[in-house]
Amino acid sequence: MDVSDLLRDLGGVARRSTLLRVVDRRQLERALGAGQVVRDARGLYALPEADTARRIAARIGGALCLTSAALAHGWPVKTVPDKPHVLVSRGRKVPREARAVAHVHIGDAPRGVTAPELTLLQCLRRLPYDEALAVADSALRCGVGRRVLDRIAEDARGPGAPQIRRVCAAADARAANPFESVLRAICHDVPGLSVTPQVVITGDAFTVRPDLVDERLWLVLEADSFEWHGKRTALASDARRYNRLVVGGWMVLRFCYEDVMLHPEEVSRILLSAVDLAELLSEVGRRPKRAA
Repeated sequence: MDVSDLLRDLGGVARRSTLLRVVDRRQLERALGAGQVVRDARGLYALPEADTARRIAARIGGALCLTSAALAHGWPVKTVPDKPHVLVSRGRKVPREARAVAHVHIGDAPRGVTAPELTLLQCLRRLPYDEALAVADSALRCGVGRRVLDRIAEDARGPGAPQIRRVCAAADARAANPFESVLRAICHDVPGLSVTPQVVITGDAFTVRPDLVDERLWLVLEADSFEWHGKRTALASDARRYNRLVVGGWMVLRFCYEDVMLHPEEVSRILLSAVDLAELLSEVGRRPKRAA
């Protein structure tokens, strides 16, 4: 597995421990030495575009914003931008060549990087819902307080305000990465489906914590990536837990990275059918009854 490809799939920034679950130390050090990845002062590993983005913003005289700012804060995103997003103050002349190397936005621009709260506000207002949720989940997971999101939701006005409030209400630090966040975002538009991240399920001699669970429908969703779980020991462990869930009465659906990130309409179709089937099984009494 190429380290830079893995890092891109993980949202553009990741901790050493996360990367070492898939690659070995030698691979990581080789990638670092070759400049395929960079390490910042917080011990996070990022794509080299992160350093390039800062230099471009400084040259233009603006600040990194939107997903470029999210990455600078150490928050993984759904899609690493092809060019950095740079916020430039109103009235400042932006050379034509600058627009060739950056997505230029006009507003009240600080220097360097937009502050975390402004970064969140801009992402939640301007990004598609799934990308916005991935940023909000990442921010919470990386230490931004829930009160910050509550304040953003309360103060939201103007274009995009409904989405801002929706994302703030749905954001959850338990989502492990943008892959899981995007799958949950797709679920939010499926009627009758209500999923929660990392619910603990116990049965006869086993305890599991799936990525997403709808307890009413006895439905388990897994964001499955061969690269992240493809070692033989992990494969065996996954097979055992899926089998235990199924014989325990749970419907288990596994979604690959490519479908979730690139073909959400197909994922949505499967989820709609799964909800219909789960409701039918419930009606005919084929679901185990929970203890009161």
